Amino acid sequence: MLSVSADGAGRPVVGSDADGDVTGSASVAGTVPAGLSTRVRVPASSANLGPGFDCLGMALGIYDEVIVETVPTGVTLEVEGEGAGDVPRDESHLVVRALNRGLAHAGLRAPGLKLRCVNQIPHSRGLGSSAAAAVSGLAAASGLISAAGLGPGLSHDELVQLSSEFEGHPDNAAASVLGSAVVTWTESADGVASFHAHRLTVHPDICATVFIPDTESSTSFTRGLLPESVPRADAVFNLSRSALAVVALTADPRNLMAASQDRLHQPYRASAMAPTSDLVTALRARGHAATVSGAGPTVLVLGSAPVPADIRQLAQGLGFDARSVAVAGGVEISVG
Repeated sequence: MLSVSADGAGRPVVGSDADGDVTGSASVAGTVPAGLSTRVRVPASSANLGPGFDCLGMALGIYDEVIVETVPTGVTLEVEGEGAGDVPRDESHLVVRALNRGLAHAGLRAPGLKLRCVNQIPHSRGLGSSAAAAVSGLAAASGLISAAGLGPGLSHDELVQLSSEFEGHPDNAAASVLGSAVVTWTESADGVASFHAHRLTVHPDICATVFIPDTESSTSFTRGLLPESVPRADAVFNLSRSALAVVALTADPRNLMAASQDRLHQPYRASAMAPTSDLVTALRARGHAATVSGAGPTVLVLGSAPVPADIRQLAQGLGFDARSVAVAGGVEISVG
């Protein structure tokens, strides 16, 4: 059910629960007509980038695409590619939930929906697939609002806020919305989280390589491996490396090795992802700025030159597929 009230300026305000789902019981302001269409393209993302736990992210050139049409009634969903055999085909699908959330935020609903999802982002690999799904649905809502002539759609700030509500933190979601690299932070007032992001312009010399295994990882499980408190020395270490990471990413890639060091999360997760930890150690021993991508098990390497063939062969021997990927732009929305 949808809950819509008005703010001081008369704009509709919609409530949501901890998972980003729309809550409440009041009616929405209007219905977008059938016969509209929009297409969105959303990049993958890597979170943390080593030391920046829950506050640094980067958009990567692997994309999910969603094509949406409004229809008179019902929800039909076609899924191709990654995760096609595992995801629901009804209103519980994350893209559909996020789309409805975005429309409700604008005081609207759709009469019915027909979606086609073409997924290239691997699921449960630390490449932001769930964040991309949330951004896809919200961006599709924004496209439908524009297609209906009801305004410019959702702003980047709104897309970051609403998609981060689904995630609980903004690093992956903000990277997929804004592109490039992002610094993110969360504020809280009266128990309500407000999510924010600043886009960084990545130095043009920086190249990205991801090493993707066949195995999957659960973010909730690996997050549960982290301690409630850490030594002060480790906290100071990561603060300095996170600050240096901004310098390395934007101005001086020579600092990437030092800037990608971490003591807050990767050591605690290592035993649960031994092949990932082994690959990170092997790559760093050879002078490559390797980190665990998000909660893993994918490994990310950032550098000023492509990873050489012998390193790719090393990774393949450990069960990882190496891909050179661009530092991507943000979400793309087209109408009609």
